[in-house]
Amino acid sequence: MTKFVGVKVSNQMSTGLVVDHKLVGELHRFPEHEDDSYALVEMPTEGLVKTICEQVVLAVNGTKGVTAVGVALPGLIKNGVVEESPNLPQLKGARIEELLRTQLRNHDLDVSVTAVNDADAMAAGLASAHGKLDSTIRVWSLGVGIGYGRYPFLPGVWEGGHTVVTLDEKEHFCGCGGRGHLEGIMGHRAMRLRFLDMEPEEVFEAAKNGDPRCLEFKRMWHKALAAATATSIHMSGPGRVFLTGFNVRFLDLAMLRDYMQQMVKMSPLQSYSFEIVEDKPVTRVIGAAISAEQALER
Repeated sequence: MTKFVGVKVSNQMSTGLVVDHKLVGELHRFPEHEDDSYALVEMPTEGLVKTICEQVVLAVNGTKGVTAVGVALPGLIKNGVVEESPNLPQLKGARIEELLRTQLRNHDLDVSVTAVNDADAMAAGLASAHGKLDSTIRVWSLGVGIGYGRYPFLPGVWEGGHTVVTLDEKEHFCGCGGRGHLEGIMGHRAMRLRFLDMEPEEVFEAAKNGDPRCLEFKRMWHKALAAATATSIHMSGPGRVFLTGFNVRFLDLAMLRDYMQQMVKMSPLQSYSFEIVEDKPVTRVIGAAISAEQALER
């Protein structure tokens, strides 16, 4: 029986005890109210590390035999260091695994700590939920930015949201400042910058009603996702592609599949599939725990 703790950190922290890839007990949340969306981003690094450890202790709740903690964070994480984290900028440069291990020892928890990108944790959680831990899983998370997760874990950057999908020099809405990026078209923040007079919900509603400008953008939005996905398939092969995040509500699967058929023509690469799934915190928590387990095995 394997016992791990998984932690998901974004605008709200979720923590749980995971035994044999299943959540045991309740999922702990901090802050408790989702409306307090700036509580974590306003914390200094030391405060955030302290809060994560306190939530881990709550999840353990005296359970014996917990060997590792997996922490899913937004941003680019390499060798236990947060190299970039636009959503939690105070963590940039933090040796997060070392900081958490040290703090957890103060709580009498001598455990291994593994930090992973939150989209990779989502991919691992989905692989477990669908009984596909021996398969390649990809997931696009459509939200403020665009997250790209892959399971099984492979060394690399994997910042799929910054895939270049257009050479148009006017496409400069990505938060990183780069041109032609997927996130610069599909990200919620980018859409608000593009349509200063309309919210994204209004844009897609207007497209449904035939507004030419909004309909053109809807097509570009889907073409961009198809282009990034097709690039991934041409590099690492077909497989199941999950789509999640609060902006999957804008997705027209028929339109996406049509553009994919135009972009992926090699018959051995056409055995891909799309599936929309709910972005549940528990999936990322379990995925973080699985990442910690597999890190022990490497």
